[in-house]
Amino acid sequence: MRALALLPLLLVTPALGGEIKCEGPFGADSSEARLIETFGKENVLTGEVPGPEGSTVLATTVFPNDPARTMEFGWWDEQKNEQTAYFTVPAGELTPGGLRTGMTVKEVEALNGGPFQMYGFFWDYGGTAIFEGGKLAALDGGCEVTVRFGTADYPAELNVDAISGDQQISSTEPLLEKVGARIETITIGYADPNVVED
Repeated sequence: MRALALLPLLLVTPALGGEIKCEGPFGADSSEARLIETFGKENVLTGEVPGPEGSTVLATTVFPNDPARTMEFGWWDEQKNEQTAYFTVPAGELTPGGLRTGMTVKEVEALNGGPFQMYGFFWDYGGTAIFEGGKLAALDGGCEVTVRFGTADYPAELNVDAISGDQQISSTEPLLEKVGARIETITIGYADPNVVED
């Protein structure tokens, strides 16, 4: 039984390069209790963490003292810390759909089966991809992926207005290659199970 309990842990150990799937401790029905059972109480911490636009949110952090393996889980039910809203993927881990941090825009286009939209850089939601209609729009296990690109160093004289600010741009924009855009963070999310669709 101990070996079975350690299996999910092995899947997220960067050295082993396992693929994270939208099931088990990473499934929509996961919980803080499930994470403690899987990863050990000493590796799970729940509390306030930084949120968007200077806010704070309640989340459960797995391996908080190991940046290479740290994962953050948010919950739709914050009273019971259950029903996964999202979790962050450690750098270098393979996700559903074949994504991994460090990938270029062209590599993501190939996985998606075509171009996609993304927000311009240099603001709170800068570099976030928008997958609609491609292979990455719907993943096995009912989860959705959010990818955020970052830029590398580029010449100061390069005009980047076309890919800056609160606007949508196409992944085919040539400037993205010139600024060295690559995946910086990956987050997996689930729809709120308590919302009834019309």
